Amino acid sequence: MPRMLVVDDEMRIRMIIKEYAEWSGFEVVEAEDGMDAVSKVKLQDFDIIVMDIMMPKLDGYSACKEIRKLKQIPVIMLSARGEEYDKLFGFELGVDDYVVKPFSPKELMARVKAVLNRAKPAQQNTEEVITYQGLVINFTAREVTIDGQKASMTPKEYDLLFYLVRNMNIALSREKLLEEVWGFDFYGDDRTVDTHIKMLRNSLGPYRNLIVTLRGMGYKFEKIR
Repeated sequence: MPRMLVVDDEMRIRMIIKEYAEWSGFEVVEAEDGMDAVSKVKLQDFDIIVMDIMMPKLDGYSACKEIRKLKQIPVIMLSARGEEYDKLFGFELGVDDYVVKPFSPKELMARVKAVLNRAKPAQQNTEEVITYQGLVINFTAREVTIDGQKASMTPKEYDLLFYLVRNMNIALSREKLLEEVWGFDFYGDDRTVDTHIKMLRNSLGPYRNLIVTLRGMGYKFEKIR
């Protein structure tokens, strides 16, 4: 049974999510603020976290940063605001999706399932490693090593890099990347892809040029001969 951590300072919101999640087959654990969430993640394992942004003691963004230091768990943020800046800031922290309040519990559960489905392939692959000079990409371990040093990337950077590498030398439009990496139900635009490409290039350092910009279209991963 998959385990979900629901983090919100409003008991009513937690109860609504818990009811629908349990009906969908999840075991649900509740946390009333960010500090409580981090404490529970230290002691327990979860398949996904649904977390509010605006909370006392420790907000959702800060809690996400602390959780990412401990474990790589998919996170869906609940937000009373829908501004693009807030979403991009969250994606830079590794947030997997956003749901704006007030929300439909059915839509939330659909997004939960979509995020979990996107996380499955990395867990099911057999050992697979691609090496180019000092760049080592391990799909199974979900690790990237650059000249002997383990790279620090957000979950979405890993997803984007892995998809680009699996489709090496193939031109990929921004729309295709949004559909395959973020999911067809993602609410966003081309700038989300561009922002993450910029982050990914920074993470790749000396191998940043392997990601080639296709003017007016998108990107491709291309080994330099």
